[in-house]
Amino acid sequence: MSHLLHQAANLVAFVRSVEAGSFSAASRITGTTPSAVSKSIARLEAELGVRLFRRSTRQLDLTPDGLVFFNRVAPLLRDLDDSADAIRPEGEARGRLRVSMPSDLGRLLMQPLATRFVAAHPGLELDMVLVDRPVDVVGEGFDVVFRVGHPAESDLRSRLLAQLDMALVASPTLLATHGTPSTVDELRELPFVRYLMRGRSYPLTFDDGSTFVPRGPVGVDTGVALREAAIQGVGVGYLMACTVQADIDAGRLVRLLPAQSLPSLPLHALHAFGRLTPVRVKRLTEFVAAEGVRFASGA
Repeated sequence: MSHLLHQAANLVAFVRSVEAGSFSAASRITGTTPSAVSKSIARLEAELGVRLFRRSTRQLDLTPDGLVFFNRVAPLLRDLDDSADAIRPEGEARGRLRVSMPSDLGRLLMQPLATRFVAAHPGLELDMVLVDRPVDVVGEGFDVVFRVGHPAESDLRSRLLAQLDMALVASPTLLATHGTPSTVDELRELPFVRYLMRGRSYPLTFDDGSTFVPRGPVGVDTGVALREAAIQGVGVGYLMACTVQADIDAGRLVRLLPAQSLPSLPLHALHAFGRLTPVRVKRLTEFVAAEGVRFASGA
C-alpha cells in the first residue's frame, strides 16, 4: 500500500509540474515543497528508466518520452479527480474548468463570471473559449459548452437553461438613409449584416412561418462582430435581445418590427461526463442558468 501511495504521489507531482510549468508552482498546488516535487520526479524517472524532462533550461521541457507519458497519465488523473469531485454532495468548485460559449454570450457573462462566480470559488481556474462554431467537446478538451439554438443529436448530456428572445436591430444612421420598415416586405429591402453559419447566410424566420435569407454586403461569423457592424450602420442585425438591450436603451440601436414575433432560441449546456458530473461543471451550469433566466426576463 505504501508503494502505491508513493507511486500516486510521484504521478501527481509529474502531471502538476507539466501543467503548472515549474516545480515551485506544482508544489504550491500540491501543498508540498519544490524539493519534494523534484524528488518525486526523480523517483518516477528512475522507476521508468527514462528522462521525462530536459533540465538544460530554466523551463521544464518534456522529452519525447515525457510527452507520451503525460498524454497517457494526465487524462487518467483528471478522471480520478472528476469522479471524486462528482460524488462530493456540496462544496465550492475547484480545479481547471475549460468552457466554450458563443462570443456575444461570453461578452455579456464576462463581468458576472469574473466578479461573482470566480470570486465565490477561489480554488477554480476558469478557461473560456468564445467561439460561435460548434466545438468538439471531447476532442477539444472542454468540460462544458453553452450553445444557443437546437443542438444536434449526440451522446452528450444536455440541459436546457433558458429560452432567449431574438431581436432585429439597426442603427439610427442606417434608418435615416433607408427608412424604418413597417412590414416584413419592407424589411427585406434593407441591407443586413449577414450572420454566417458554416459559410452560409443564416435565414431569418418569424413565428408565423415566413422566412427569407437576408442580403447585404457584409457577412460575419460571430455575434460580437454582427453587433458592432449593426451599431456602425453596416446593416440590420438579427441578435439575441439580451445582447443588444443596453444598445437599444442608449439609442445606439433601434428595434425593428417589435410587434412581429420571432421564435426564441434555447440555451443549452452540454458535457460528456454522464451521470457523474463534476461539481465545477454543476456550479457553472447553475450560475449560467440563473443568468439566462435573468436575460430572458429582461432583468
